[in-house]
Amino acid sequence: MKSLLGFVSFVLIAGGASGLVHEWFSGFRLFGFLRHLGPDGYEVYTNIVLIVLGIALALLTDALKTPPKPTS
Repeated sequence: MKSLLGFVSFVLIAGGASGLVHEWFSGFRLFGFLRHLGPDGYEVYTNIVLIVLGIALALLTDALKTPPKPTS
């Protein structure tokens, strides 16, 4: 479960960052499917929200630690 959440958080952060690079510098778009998530005219805000959600998901993934095994 942690690896899946880690992968999703990576996709959100990398997709948001590549979307910002594309919007600000007219560069390439690495994760093209993420452009369909936001309405037209709000691409920068959508990419920022994707980055924030990815960071929040990464922090949640780090918080999901397995409890230590009891010693006997």
